[in-house]
Amino acid sequence: MLRTHKVAIDSIYVPTARRKTLHPETVRLLAEDILQNGMKVPIQVRKDGDRHVLIEGLHRLEAAKWLGEVEIDAYLVQARKH
Repeated sequence: MLRTHKVAIDSIYVPTARRKTLHPETVRLLAEDILQNGMKVPIQVRKDGDRHVLIEGLHRLEAAKWLGEVEIDAYLVQARKH
């Protein structure tokens, strides 16, 4: 069973291909929802040396940044490098 971990947002690397799928309006709406209801589903990251690489949850990560958060709940998963 996966456990959530607090991960520093500034330690998360977002692959270039993943950044291209970002929709700013979705981030804004999600940030408003997080303010009202909290983060429902943690993002997924894999460990890569001293940093983490985002696997899933780009819009949630960007919404947390937009809200000024410094840490985010994340699942540490085993995933192949993209």
